[in-house]
Amino acid sequence: MPAWTMAAIQPGQLAEALSNAEKGDTLKLEPGLFRGHYRIDTPLTLEGSPGTILDGNGDGTILTIAAPEATVQDLLLRNSGRNLTDHESAIFIETPGRNTHIRRNRILAQGFGIWVDSAPDVLVERNRITGNTDIRSQDRGNGIHLHHVNGAMIRDNTVCHARDGIYINVSDGNTLAENRLCNQRYGIHYMYSNSNTVRGNQSWGNRTGYALMQSTRLDVIHNRSENDKGYGLLLNYITQSTLRDNTAVRIQSSTTPGGTESIEGGEGKALFIYNSQKNRIHGNTLAQTAVGIHMTAGSENNEIHGNSLISNRTQVKYVSNRAQEWSKEGRGNYWSDYMGWDINDDGIGDVPYEPNDAVDRILWTYPMARVLMNSPAVELMRWVQSAFPILKPQGVKDSHPLMRPPETQDQQS
Repeated sequence: MPAWTMAAIQPGQLAEALSNAEKGDTLKLEPGLFRGHYRIDTPLTLEGSPGTILDGNGDGTILTIAAPEATVQDLLLRNSGRNLTDHESAIFIETPGRNTHIRRNRILAQGFGIWVDSAPDVLVERNRITGNTDIRSQDRGNGIHLHHVNGAMIRDNTVCHARDGIYINVSDGNTLAENRLCNQRYGIHYMYSNSNTVRGNQSWGNRTGYALMQSTRLDVIHNRSENDKGYGLLLNYITQSTLRDNTAVRIQSSTTPGGTESIEGGEGKALFIYNSQKNRIHGNTLAQTAVGIHMTAGSENNEIHGNSLISNRTQVKYVSNRAQEWSKEGRGNYWSDYMGWDINDDGIGDVPYEPNDAVDRILWTYPMARVLMNSPAVELMRWVQSAFPILKPQGVKDSHPLMRPPETQDQQS
């Protein structure tokens, strides 16, 4: 039997135990303070006890994993280095670390919390990661950082006060599920990553809940953004993706550092769609926010139906003269301010819903024109549009608005 199987490792013994360990060993750490930097080069389990602390002395990475099928669980890691250029982290998984499992750890992050570097099939679950609030947010590392990673499962983690909660870069075929993300720049941040699933996560107090950028074939399902700032769900160069049964509610205006003043043009947006095409957007609830959906910059050929837009100050902000139909197969979206009727009681409004008119476009293009909002000139423009519809510019149109909010799959189950 290997010498270190289920051994009780005391402070001062860990480096030797890791050096001498054999494949399949379990190193059980006793309560105590383990200072220094450690490296796993053998497939093994490193397990803490209540009161086990790995402390990096304020520099470098605390624990580096360079072996496949290693497991690290039940540890408190603190006091790593802060050098983001060198990727200093509490836990750094190198490329050989295939199928590593990181479970139930508590991380007080100075730099990055957990960095996964090209190691496939990693499981990161039930960890709690907190960044250092004494450092400016832009100088903190990300809570969980995936670079060039495939097949990872990032599940049931809580990440707060990092720079970004979970950052995914050039990584395909991964799943982010049921994580909780709060008080950082982006809750989840995707860059150049394809065929990923983002499911059942919760974001609150972040400057953007879900920042999805330059990616394709994402499944973004059953996530929630509440009381984030600026944007709940942001799509930037996203294509061929599904955004379904998500909720973005009470998204706040962006503010200057310190939160003292609102940023001009930074009103809260539940869903922002920028230069994103051929996506399926349905079953989402976008509510109680300054702007429900802001679409711009060539975002076309998207299927948008079955969504509920409720009590937003502006339901849709769309500055373009290209017509867009937001319904499919005779069913559109629910609009809380729809004033139409349903004579045959089939649940579909009898007149289309058109959220924007020429006056809206003028005010968005020339914000100073708001001083004329209640002037006779503005009233005349709106009367002319209603009297002569041919003069009304093309834009978003829902030809089959729903009279009641549709049930989501969650409600049906």
